[in-house]
Amino acid sequence: MARVCCTYCDSPEPAERTCLRCEASFCEKHLQRHSKSSEHILIDPTFNLEERKCPTHKEAIKYYCTMDSTCICVSCWVTGDHKGHQVEILDVASEKRRRLKGRVQAEISRQKDRVSLSVSQMIRQMELHKDELSKKIHQFEESCDITDPLAFLREDFIKGNIIDRSWDVIGDEREAQSLDDVVVSQILYRGLLRFADDLNNMKRRRQFPVMQKSEVLLDIDSAHDNIIISRSLRSASYCKKSQNRPDGPKRFESCQVFSSRSFSSGRHYWEVDVSQAEKWIIGVAGESLERKVVGNESFIGFNEKSWGLMGFFNSLSVLHNNIFTSLESESPVKVVGIYLDYEAGRLSFYQLCDPIRHLHTFTASFTEPLYAALCMYDNCILRIIK
Repeated sequence: MARVCCTYCDSPEPAERTCLRCEASFCEKHLQRHSKSSEHILIDPTFNLEERKCPTHKEAIKYYCTMDSTCICVSCWVTGDHKGHQVEILDVASEKRRRLKGRVQAEISRQKDRVSLSVSQMIRQMELHKDELSKKIHQFEESCDITDPLAFLREDFIKGNIIDRSWDVIGDEREAQSLDDVVVSQILYRGLLRFADDLNNMKRRRQFPVMQKSEVLLDIDSAHDNIIISRSLRSASYCKKSQNRPDGPKRFESCQVFSSRSFSSGRHYWEVDVSQAEKWIIGVAGESLERKVVGNESFIGFNEKSWGLMGFFNSLSVLHNNIFTSLESESPVKVVGIYLDYEAGRLSFYQLCDPIRHLHTFTASFTEPLYAALCMYDNCILRIIK
């Protein structure tokens, strides 16, 4: 690296300081004769004097403007763009910045240690859960090898004890579904090498029923006159222009549409794409819902005959009988899965993301056929996924 040499020496002598006013560098001998005036600012030896001068006034930079976070000269402060601003001498500002950097680095280190400790504790807890689940799986495998029917029936896992304790290891049991052969097989043969992934998959499987999609098509005869129904009968979009359809007993006066098929028994599942809508309501409604009422009374969820999930920009809520319950929205909802178990009186909504997120489950006694229902607002497109 090239050295800065004294400007006044005939032979190359290393410079001790550089004067911004004189624009010259001085060795130790010539520095003794240099002016001691405060106007002659001395800095470490440098080739790049222009970097230490104000580009506007060509004067030495002496201050740091705290309001604009920039280095300035005297003229900038007295008469220039930074007149009247709070300033600090460069050395003072530099020391403050150095102390602040030290505090930030210390806080980062402290947070890093805290997170590292938390992760270590989580890993230990997962190892404990892994060992516990391994024991349960081993017990289950041993029980499956029993050939004596009486002994087999006396085993704890048939009574539910082993399975119940296994679910305690896996997680919350509020919506656990009964274990069928396929799920048991998956638990037994996936192996503990993929334990963490299996844990999430099993929790998801218990919350989300494995169902074939039901055939759900929209009934154009029920659609409000400002709703356009696609040829496939799966998409509905709001249009300010009336479609001039003939009126009929099935057509809604409020801006919504029913499915052509109703459900009066069994389990049914369908999915709705809401990614092109900012305000919407989807759900189910009884066939006796009043269709010739203008206003909120016949909207999905605003009465005792319908149950709905409403999206309002980035907020979510469920509603029934005009009672709203807000839901936390961790990410924008784009596709919703709807699961109806008529006999069990359960209507569940799921956000189809990774992982699948259970939003809410209504419980009720259904007493009449139910229709899939869509409620539309301005600039709204809803689509039933095939």
